[in-house]
Amino acid sequence: MLEKLYQEAQQRKKAPKEGSYTNYLFDKGLDKILKKVGEEATEVVVASKNTDKLEIANETADLLYHLAVLLVETEVSLEEVEAVLVSRQGKTSKTQDRKEITNY
Repeated sequence: MLEKLYQEAQQRKKAPKEGSYTNYLFDKGLDKILKKVGEEATEVVVASKNTDKLEIANETADLLYHLAVLLVETEVSLEEVEAVLVSRQGKTSKTQDRKEITNY
């Protein structure tokens, strides 16, 4: 599905369609696309906190769509994203909790 979203966004970029929301985003530029990605990411967080599965699914779909538009706008391919994910597979995380501050 991500590939289809990406391809459709690419097609709209190459051949704009009158009244297309995707073309509206491309016409407005990167800042508008980034704003929408941020809004949709926040809405996924809120939906998740509300534990509403339908709302989570809807907001995640919106986020994935806007991410596809962002990738097309910035000329980052799905293959490049996949390569990063593949390179991370099986690696051990170095993430640690910060030590508690006891001296004030």
